[in-house]
Amino acid sequence: MGTLRMILTIIFIIVCVAITVLVLMQEGKSAGLGSIAGAAESYWGKNKGRSMEGTLVKFTKILAVAFLLLAVVLNINKF
Repeated sequence: MGTLRMILTIIFIIVCVAITVLVLMQEGKSAGLGSIAGAAESYWGKNKGRSMEGTLVKFTKILAVAFLLLAVVLNINKF
């Protein structure tokens, strides 16, 4: 049981570092002045899910779920 806990702890640390890096790589909501002029309705605004920014958001959500699950699993026997 100790080996499994150690492996899960290492994976948890890797997920924490990955979430931090992904969040720092993303643009802010107010990045650019295109939203003022209505550029959000352009081609890039409609296909944001296929862009690099959309991919970062997807990976961030997946890693956030993994973070929560690992946190729960690592603390199950502490209650």
